[in-house]
Amino acid sequence: MRTAQQHDRRAAGRRLLSLFSAAAVTFAASVAFVTGAAPAAADPIEKCTSTVGAIVAVDFGPFGGGVVRGCDTTPTTGYELLRDGGFTTEGTQHDGPGFICRIGNSAFNAGKQYPTPAKEACVLTPQANAYWSYWIASPGQASWSYSPLGAMSRTPKAGDVDAWVFGATSVGGATGRPTFTPDDVRAKGGTDPTETPTDGPGVPVGKIDVPAAARWVTQQLHDGSHVVDEGSETPNYFLTTEAAYALAAAGGKSPTLDKVVARLAAGTGEYAYAAGPKEAPDANAAARLALVAAITEGDPRDFGGHDLLGDLKKNVCPSGPAPGCTTKGDFAGVSYGDGQALAVLALLRGGVVPPADTVTRLTQLVCEDGSVTSILIGPGENCDGDPMTTGLVALVLDEAGGNDATVAKSVAYLKKAQLRSGAFPAFNGSTVGSVPATAYAAQALRALGQVRAADTAVWWLSREQLADGGFGFDEGAEEAGLYATAPAVLAGSGTDLVTLTTKVPEPTKPPTTPPTTTPPPGEGPDLKKGVAYITSPANLRQGRFYLADGSTTRADFGLTIDGAFALAATGHDNNALRTVVDFLDRGGRDFEARTVHDWTNAGSAHAMGGSMGKAAVLAQVVERDPRDFGGKDLIAGLADAVCTAKSPLPDRSCTDKGAYTYAMSVFGQSLGVIAQVRAGQTKAAEAPIGYLAGLQHPSSGAWPSLIPPTGDADVDSTAMAAMALDLVPGDAHAAAVDKALAWIASRQLKGGGFPGASGTSVNSAALAVQGLSLDAEKYGEQIAKARKFLASQQNADGGFNVAEKGQRGSNVRASTQAVGGATGLSFGVLTRSLDGTTPNPLPSSSTAPVIITPGDSTGSTGGPGIVNTDGPSGGGGSLASTGGQALGLAGAAAALVLAGWGAVVAARHRRTAMGGDL
Repeated sequence: MRTAQQHDRRAAGRRLLSLFSAAAVTFAASVAFVTGAAPAAADPIEKCTSTVGAIVAVDFGPFGGGVVRGCDTTPTTGYELLRDGGFTTEGTQHDGPGFICRIGNSAFNAGKQYPTPAKEACVLTPQANAYWSYWIASPGQASWSYSPLGAMSRTPKAGDVDAWVFGATSVGGATGRPTFTPDDVRAKGGTDPTETPTDGPGVPVGKIDVPAAARWVTQQLHDGSHVVDEGSETPNYFLTTEAAYALAAAGGKSPTLDKVVARLAAGTGEYAYAAGPKEAPDANAAARLALVAAITEGDPRDFGGHDLLGDLKKNVCPSGPAPGCTTKGDFAGVSYGDGQALAVLALLRGGVVPPADTVTRLTQLVCEDGSVTSILIGPGENCDGDPMTTGLVALVLDEAGGNDATVAKSVAYLKKAQLRSGAFPAFNGSTVGSVPATAYAAQALRALGQVRAADTAVWWLSREQLADGGFGFDEGAEEAGLYATAPAVLAGSGTDLVTLTTKVPEPTKPPTTPPTTTPPPGEGPDLKKGVAYITSPANLRQGRFYLADGSTTRADFGLTIDGAFALAATGHDNNALRTVVDFLDRGGRDFEARTVHDWTNAGSAHAMGGSMGKAAVLAQVVERDPRDFGGKDLIAGLADAVCTAKSPLPDRSCTDKGAYTYAMSVFGQSLGVIAQVRAGQTKAAEAPIGYLAGLQHPSSGAWPSLIPPTGDADVDSTAMAAMALDLVPGDAHAAAVDKALAWIASRQLKGGGFPGASGTSVNSAALAVQGLSLDAEKYGEQIAKARKFLASQQNADGGFNVAEKGQRGSNVRASTQAVGGATGLSFGVLTRSLDGTTPNPLPSSSTAPVIITPGDSTGSTGGPGIVNTDGPSGGGGSLASTGGQALGLAGAAAALVLAGWGAVVAARHRRTAMGGDL
């Protein structure tokens, strides 16, 4: 993947790092010593945005303070950002002002500088276990990087965040990171450059303009057949193979591709057999040509007059080190991991079983962290991988088979290495996106089932595509290169070197039977208008969440998931659905810095089974992984939340054996069961299934609303329970479901509606349609009447009333239930693929929620606990390094959970506003 020259540059770059690179800077030779000086007046925090200025944060935690941040709208260096951000500094007498020895700010202890002279004289360079280390984060970067430059040498960019932390830091910054995240201290406002592209190809954001890229590749061909280096007439066969891969991915068979392949075949001897036809071929060249043949339906055993596969197989090193062989299993002459991988892949694609040692050799290149080194290292040598090589090798090992654990380890590394922008760096520790690395990582992640991560990578690549259609090597590059463009074309085409082919698939036979699903019968509401209402900016804030009733800052995550269910059921705005799901799945925070798991309490002592079930079902609906949704394993959480016995008072976490913890309604119990069964965990759900079945009224067939039951019978809850039990394999609950549906049908009123807590309820009618649709043939008449009732309650704006009588006007909660329920799709089978969708950009007109790593403590506004140099923040106080505030919030949340149980009965009378929400 990387030339020797590139590798040398990388190694040289790493040698620039030293223990004090973050604090040491370029010194003025004439300065012998300096004392602290008065700081410049800091710019107001709100003046710094993601497109204007930079933020600096200093953690005074070791001295009893907290985090203080400052803003500089026109920073020239990291040092000036610190000074102009409102901080005083003092250097050492030995090193001058550039080596930051003390820092102070008026927001903490009247501006006293720390460490004090009693602790550090600041005469000589401080020791490595007690100094101010310097950390940086670019826009969109979710974690800190130890600055490779000193503060006086670094030029912050718009939207950057700097941090200064006192204490011990190892060489290269492996330890001693800030305890807060970049997002904790970012400024609000402006437009996030990672969300809103400004230039690029003429296709929707998130999609690579593959035809434009193919045109650019074609323009690089000399005589329409091969690539040459500038000023040369000699073919560059390496880049010509890259051009062939790109053209095959972009357009399949074509006269241009045929011409390129013919030229490569003619040059096989020159490219792969430079040492002579009877000598071992250049394995990398032979592998690349063999792949061209396989991809274009040629014969790699007779390409340009050479048996490329036979020559590869018979030239494998039996031992090493030896000339051309690092160790046993190397293809002779290969020096880099990509060459070894391509040779193995060439054999696999040609139908030849690779020698076992060659595959084993690939596994030996996998480092402890799952990354794959680009160099064919020998035993005991330092292993330092990169995303680009890891992506290719993971694909090849997966194709070879028998390496599941190794591949899974590499996939985990790739997911961890992905920058918040969606890009992948060229090497570990870099914060700059690399186009080739991102393209190869995206190919591997998509092929290995990590669609979300792959989509995010392609989204970033789409922003890097230049006006001429090509791609540069690194983030922000202005000149295109073929080695960057070719893998980007494959990633944008949704293919990779393992599966790429020009062969046209055989046409599939049409189905012999018509589809079994039909639209619900009768007139119904206008679902497109309903979707427009529930996705309008006035309702779906920032396109990401709904606000809780009476709140201007707190998200209602349960309602937000209801909206996602409605969008999934209709399919009328899949980009809006993708936006909501990404927000929830990626740890998005509302205006109070809460995530979906502040609502589910997943992973805590107060995990709410029903809420976890609801979030898990959404993940399943959109084909995300419920075992890693929002950073939590919800399926494992549900298994842990199954009560083994009734909890003794005053503990109300478990109402009975088989209930889920803190699941206070039949709705919650049903959603937990659906999630577990959809995940294939029917056996683990036996107790919850049994408990849910046991709540059914034996005579009527109805279910109550609350847990523990209060003797009521509820249409909404009965429909939910029926959907859950209908999903359970086998016929054990068939009679119970039939009885439930008969009871629901019996409750239908003359006008088609169903009774609910608020009267003739829209929520109840919608859920009844879903429940009765389990046997649509039998209850078609009732379904038609219910849908007609729903249509009668739809308003001109597309939204729905809460009920037939009472206050008029559209209600978001009722509307989400009506839109989804009117389709008749059960939550047990609802599915909506997000393939080909693009998340909507974050609007810039108002304060926005942010997507940050789960576990971080605040959002982009600075949030409670951050002190600004230009005055106190809205939250007040400082972000204590001890984490005491976080513990306090957790305790308060627990108290609210416990206190809230007693309020559920009262809330029962507002079920229309609840819609079965959790």
